[in-house]
Amino acid sequence: MKNVPWHDEVVGFCEQLAEGLPDYEIASEHEHSNCILLAHKKFYKDGNWWTWIDFERFHFLMQQFVDSKGDITFSSLDYMAQTPDWAVFGAKERGFDPVETRWHRNSKKDISGC
Repeated sequence: MKNVPWHDEVVGFCEQLAEGLPDYEIASEHEHSNCILLAHKKFYKDGNWWTWIDFERFHFLMQQFVDSKGDITFSSLDYMAQTPDWAVFGAKERGFDPVETRWHRNSKKDISGC
């Protein structure tokens, strides 16, 4: 784990990366997984990020596409779902779903043999 960056370091790196990508912004994070999502601004609508997938809608659209032999098409904008508030970058939960139980380790465990 000595070569794994801290989450704040990953955030800093992604902020710098986003500065060079004019159509992208940091949309979401999950601190525990040390993950940041850079999303295209087309997924930012009416003051909210829409980076989640409505799978029911996706499967419906996919079936339409298959049934029409490709005549009826769709894009990611057609099945996007609003990102939950707790998953939006900058939320106090930092990507942790508040209905889930978060476990904090109180002691350092030797994982060097992993």
